[in-house]
Amino acid sequence: MFTRNARFVSTSTSTLKATVPTAAPAATHAPLSALPTRVLLRSLLVATVSSKPLLLRTSLWALSALSKPNRGFLLNVDRNPILHGILKKTFYEQFCAGENGAETKATIQELKDMGFRGVIMTYAKETVFDHRTNTEHGLGITDSKSHGGHCASIEAWRKGTLETVEQLEHSDYLAVKLTGAGPSVTEAFAKDHVPPQQFLDALEAVSSRCKERGVRILVDAESQHFQWGILRVTLDLMRKYNRDGYALIYNTYQAYLKSTPETLAKHLAAAQQEGFTLGLKLVRGAYIASDKRSLIHDTKEDTDTAYNSIAQGALKQTIGDFGTKTAFPSVNLFLASHNKESVMDAHHLHKQRTAAGLPTVPVGFAQLHGMSDEVSFSLLALKDSSGSPEVYKCSTWGTMGECLAYLLRRAIENRDAVLRTTDEYNALKAEVRRRLGAAFSVSVR
Repeated sequence: MFTRNARFVSTSTSTLKATVPTAAPAATHAPLSALPTRVLLRSLLVATVSSKPLLLRTSLWALSALSKPNRGFLLNVDRNPILHGILKKTFYEQFCAGENGAETKATIQELKDMGFRGVIMTYAKETVFDHRTNTEHGLGITDSKSHGGHCASIEAWRKGTLETVEQLEHSDYLAVKLTGAGPSVTEAFAKDHVPPQQFLDALEAVSSRCKERGVRILVDAESQHFQWGILRVTLDLMRKYNRDGYALIYNTYQAYLKSTPETLAKHLAAAQQEGFTLGLKLVRGAYIASDKRSLIHDTKEDTDTAYNSIAQGALKQTIGDFGTKTAFPSVNLFLASHNKESVMDAHHLHKQRTAAGLPTVPVGFAQLHGMSDEVSFSLLALKDSSGSPEVYKCSTWGTMGECLAYLLRRAIENRDAVLRTTDEYNALKAEVRRRLGAAFSVSVR
C-alpha cells in the first residue's frame, strides 16, 4: 500500500505494545531514540533478515508456503501454537497491530503516545491477482453464498471493516481493501462492472459510520486486474461524501504506473467540474510482483520523478493544465512514502508556501508500521506549534492467517529494496550502539 515496488521501495518501523514503556521523544540527531528497546531489538532482527539475501529468501519461501490454502495442521499458523508463537513475536508484531480488538487498541495507543497524529488501520482480507499464473490468492477468494443470493463473503467484509472503524478515533484513517469482499465483487471489478448492491450498501454503511466518527477513508490501490473497477466505485463515493470542503474519501494513486498522470487528470477534472474535494493519496506502488511489468515505469528514476512531480504539483496547485489554464479543484493530499527525500522536500515546500501565504493544499504523511521508523521520527522531530507535519503510521489487524498475504508482501518489498533495508539495518545498529555506549558510560561513573 505505501511501498515503492520492487526496485522502488523504502525503510523500516515497529509494533508498539502498551506494556512496553514509552521512550523519550526522539532527538533530532537520533530519531530512533524514540523506539522502546524491545521494539528496537525486534526491528534489528527483522532488518538483519531483510538485509541478508539468504535469510530473506528462506523467509520468503516459508511465508509463501504458509500462505497457501488447505494447509495441514503443522503449517496452519492459526492452529499450530508453536508456529503461531514464533511468527507472532517476530514478523507479525513487527508489521501488524493485533489479532483482536484489545491488542489492536493497545498498539494504536502506543503509537499515539510516541507522537504520531493518528493511525491508518486496515482489515487484512484481500484478493491479489497474479497475471503470470492468471490466478487469484488471498482470503478474499472464498465464494460462500447463502440462500436468496445473500453473499456471506460481503457480509463478513462489512462486519470486519465496521469492527475496524470502531477501534479508531477522530482524526484516524480507515484503509479499505475492497477485494476482501469476495469473488462476486472482484469479478465485477475485473470487468469494470458495477458490483453487487449488497456490497454498495456495505460501503454506504462503512462511509456513514466513518463520517459520524470523524474517521477518513483511504481506499487502497490493489492489483491492476481489479483497479479500474475500484476507481469507479471510489470516485462515486467521493462525489457523494466529499462535499463539505474536505475529503472523507481518498483514492490511492500509484506513481509507478505509466497511466497514473492521465487517470489523475480525469479525476481532477471531475472534481473541478462537479464541485467535490478530491482525496489524493499518493504511493509509489506495491504490486510489481504480480502486476504486468509493462504497466510500470521502466526505472526507479522514472517512478521517483512521477511521484515527486505529482506531490509537489499538488502542493503548488499546478498539475498539467490545472492551476494554469484551468482552475485547480479542491484537493486534500496524503503522501504515503518511505522515501525520506520525497517526504522532506514535500514538507518543506508546504511549510514555505504556508509561511509565504501562497496557495497550497492540506497534506498528511504516513509510513507503514514496521518500516521506515527513521523517516517517521525525522518528520516528527520537525513538528511545530501548529502540529505540522501530521505523521501517521499505517498498520493492519486480523488473525495470523488473515495477515499472511500482507506479511508476504512486506517481505517481498524488503527483498527488492536492497538499499533501503541496508540503510535501515545500519541505522538500527547505530542506535543499539548508542544506547549501549550511554548505558556503559553511566555504569562506569
